[in-house]
This record gives sequence, structure tokens and C-alpha cells, in this order.
Amino acid sequence: MKSFRTRLTLILMIMIGLTMIVAGVAMAKVFKNSHIIVLEENMAREIKLLSRTLDFQSTENEEAITYYTKEAQEIGKLIDSRVTFINSNGDVVGDSEKDPLIMDNHLKREEIIEANRSGLGHIIRYSSSLDQNMLYVAAPVTVGNVFDGYIRLSVSLRSIDEGLERGWATMAVWLLILFAIAALVSYRMATSLTLPLEKIIKVARRITQLDYDARVQLERHDEVGQLGKAINAMADSLQNQLKRIRDNEDLIQSVLDNMTSGILMIDVKGNIAVINPAAEDMLKVKSEQVLGKSYLEMKQHYELSKVLKEGISLRVAIHEERSLYYPEEKMMRIDGVPMLDEQGSYKGILFLLQDISAIRRLENMRSEFVANVSHELKTPIAAVKGFAETLLGGVTDEKTVRSFLQIIYDESERLNRLISDILDLSKIESKRIPMDYSPVHLSSFFISVMETITTMAKKKGISLQMEIPDELFIEADEDKLKQIFINLLSNAINYTQEGGRVKVIVRHLEHDQGEDRVQFTVSDTGLGIPKKDLPRIFERFYRVDKARSRVSGGTGLGLSIVKHLVDMHNGYLSVESELNIGSSFTVELPFLQEHEG
Repeated sequence: MKSFRTRLTLILMIMIGLTMIVAGVAMAKVFKNSHIIVLEENMAREIKLLSRTLDFQSTENEEAITYYTKEAQEIGKLIDSRVTFINSNGDVVGDSEKDPLIMDNHLKREEIIEANRSGLGHIIRYSSSLDQNMLYVAAPVTVGNVFDGYIRLSVSLRSIDEGLERGWATMAVWLLILFAIAALVSYRMATSLTLPLEKIIKVARRITQLDYDARVQLERHDEVGQLGKAINAMADSLQNQLKRIRDNEDLIQSVLDNMTSGILMIDVKGNIAVINPAAEDMLKVKSEQVLGKSYLEMKQHYELSKVLKEGISLRVAIHEERSLYYPEEKMMRIDGVPMLDEQGSYKGILFLLQDISAIRRLENMRSEFVANVSHELKTPIAAVKGFAETLLGGVTDEKTVRSFLQIIYDESERLNRLISDILDLSKIESKRIPMDYSPVHLSSFFISVMETITTMAKKKGISLQMEIPDELFIEADEDKLKQIFINLLSNAINYTQEGGRVKVIVRHLEHDQGEDRVQFTVSDTGLGIPKKDLPRIFERFYRVDKARSRVSGGTGLGLSIVKHLVDMHNGYLSVESELNIGSSFTVELPFLQEHEG
């Protein structure tokens, strides 16, 4: 920009200098021409005056040259000009500065020719004899029969040239002064023009470097000021548009980052253009490893690659379910949609990946649950139906009839418990049972629970023992808490041989960091549970010993209900067991529940 300012200043100075030079040359020419015209007019008047006042003599006289030479010299001194008398033949008969006898014939001189043609001739010609430019003015003069010829006056132009030289010298001085002034003015003008442009250019460069906060600070109302305002308006527009773009990008990125489904976009070249965190987690890849690379590089996902290849080659919407085996087996739903621009050109294809393993597992569990329920319902119903048909067939033995009726009654009770447990489990799993928390005095609570199961324990001669602090309270839903421990104690009694023992131990666990908790342990001296069955005993309808469970009247839902109720209390449930030694179920519940809202 500084070089531009220098160039602009130089251009302005050159233009001013050229203008002044041209103007000076024109003025000098006008000055010289005007002086010459004035001289010509004065010389013409002097010739006329001489033609009227001079005492002319015949040029044929022998003394004519002497006479006219003397007169020319005297007149020349008076008018400060060279005076020449020329006869009609062109011969010089008198001259104020040179001997006429040695002078050439003047009839062919330009001034004489012009004088004959127009009555007055004038010419500027270099005089070699005087070594200077001379102005010659000639006019024809006829005085009766005495003189017929020409009078020519000539003056030197040295004075005019010297005046012009002095003018040029003066003009040069003033030209230098004007150059200095012009340089200052030009520099100021260039600076006033280029400094705002420098500011505008700096702001424009900052904008090109994505600094959209840059603004032109100008208080001008001319075109440069309007340009600055236009730059500022452009920056405002770009800043607003960029903000909207960034907000949209942030929103889109937030959507992509928080989607539970995977997003995978393949561009027109078959390279991965977009992959969101959910897809990274599903496929166990990192975005920096796959972005910009071909989808074929995900060789470990063979089934997925086949679906992607099909969608890319056909460029149509696809909907597939495939099993992926890396890094673990999972069922994946893959939906692909081609992406087209406004002109309908293909830009790539977008795939939505959904891990439906849990859904399919739930569907399988639902099917298994329905099958188990059907099976469990079918057994007591078949027994009731079979013994009822036998009774209807005409059995008359009272003892047999009572035995059959007792079986029908027991099976109906079992059916009732099964239906009740199924309904309870359904409500618990659907979160339709509200929690009613209140302080529970654990010593009193377990006395009430033990009274409920005492009869069952006495039938098998099983002793019930408790170790519970007298003043220990817990915040819980008392009805659901009772359901938890009746189920656990009933199971312990059912699976403990006659003469065995069932024990409840309650402890207050104090933690230095974190919440206080209460630990409940229900242990028995029963049959125990094989280690292979321990991970599954809280599943619905899962039984370790199916024959013994049916004899004991169990529904296979008790421990599943216990697990859900413990979870609803924000607690933990675990089990330890050894075959033929016994089992120990441990429940840990918070001392105080966290209430929502």
C-alpha cells in the first residue's frame, strides 16, 4: 500500500508538472507571438512613416547608394532597427549595417515576395552575418518617378529570447516551488485516499482469515466511507450467517452425538463421510481411523459390508436385519436411504444402525414367558380337570373322594398363587406399583413376618432364628419389604430338610464415604444351589429342581419378584450357596431413600 501511495503521489506530481510545463510552453509561445505581432505592427507603421517623410532620391543616381546608406544608418539609430532600401529590381541601394555593394539581390527574399503579394511581408530568419534570429518586415514604396522599391526593417529577437529565458528561469523557480507544494498536496491527497483503503484492506484480510469481528472504523461520507460501510455490512452478514451455520452445525452435531442409533454416511466415492459416537460404539471403531476411508476397510464386519455394498451399488432404500459377530454377537437393523441434491444428483447414502439385540432378546423372553406361563397353568388345570372327571365318573369311596377333592383344592390354590405372582410381577415390571416409603421398625417387622411363616416351619420342624438390633429403623415400603422376606423365608423353609434351621441377621453398615446401608441375610441349612445355576436363579420360572418345586407348590416367580422389589428400593441382592450345606441370600438397602422432586 505504501508503494501504491508513492506511485499515486508521483503520478499526481507528474500530471501537475506536465500541466505546468505545457501551460508554460503555451504561455511562452503566446508571449513570443504577441511580442512579434506588436513588433511587426510597429515596424509596418515606421515603414509607412518613412515612406511619407523621407526625402527620396532617384536610385539611378550615382550617389544614390551613398545617400540611402547614410539615411539608413541615421534612421536605424533613431528607431534602433536595421534599415534596408531595395529598388524594384531587388538590388540593395542602402543598408544601415552592411555595405550594399556586397549584398545579394533581395528580390527572391520571402519578405519581399510576400510584400509584393499582400502589400506587407514579414519573416523570422536566422542571420548568419549577425549570428542571431531576426524579424524582417518589408513593404513596397513608390514615390512618383523618384523611388520605386522596398523599405525593409529588421530587428533582433535577442531581447525577446532573453525575455523568454528570464521567464523560463522564473517559471523553473516557481515550478520547483509548485512541485514542492504539489508533492505535499499530492502526498496528503494520496494519504487521505490510501490510509482508509489500507484500513479497509486490513479488515478485508482479517475477514478472509475468518475474523468476522473485524470492522472498518471510518467517519467519512464519500465513496471511501461508503466502501467501508459496505465492508462492515458484508462482515455483519457473514457473521450472522456463520453464527446460524455454526448453531445448525452444533445442533446437528449434538443430535448425532446424542442419538442412540448409529449414523453412517457413505459419500459418492464410497468413503465414510460421517460416523456418530453410537455407530463407533456399535462397530468398535474410532472416527479418526475410518473417516475419509473406504467402507470396505471395515473387514471385520462382513455382514454389514455386504449390506452397505448392496445399498451403494443399487442406490435404493434398503431395510435389513443382520447378525454381526464382532466384537460380540448382536442383531443389527440396517436402514439405508440414498441422498440426492435439488437437481436429483446422487450425493451418497445414509445408513441408520440400530442394535435390536435387546428387543429380540425381550421378544424371546416374552415368548418364553408365555410358553412357561402356559405350561405352568396347564399343569394345575390338567390335574383339576383329571380328578374332576374321575369324580364325575362315579367314584363312591368317601376316602378317595376326599383325597381327590383335596388335590383339586391344592391345585386350585397353586393356580391362584401362580396367577397372583404373574400379576404382581407384571405390575412390578411395568412400574405401575407406587412406592409408599415410611419408617419401619425392623425388630417389630420381622416378628410379624415370622408369625406368618411359623406354621410352615413347624410342619417341617425347622427352627427360626433372628439377630436384629432392637432400635434399628429403615425407610422402606413396608408391604413390599414384607413380600421380599416372606418369599425369601418361604423358599428357605421349602428347600430345607426337616429339623433344619433358617436364620435372619440384620446389620447396620456405616460407611465413611457414601450412604449408610442396612444388610439383611437370610440363611438356611438346606439343599443348596449348584454353582452353575446361581447366575439364573432370579430369572422368571427358573427352577433348580423342577420336581421338588412342584411338590413344594412353588411358582418359580418368587425370586424374580424379590429381585425387582429390591431394585425398586435402590438395593442389592446376592446369593451364596454350597450343595448340601445351605444357601445365604443377602439384601442391602439404603438406610434412607432418595425422594424425587
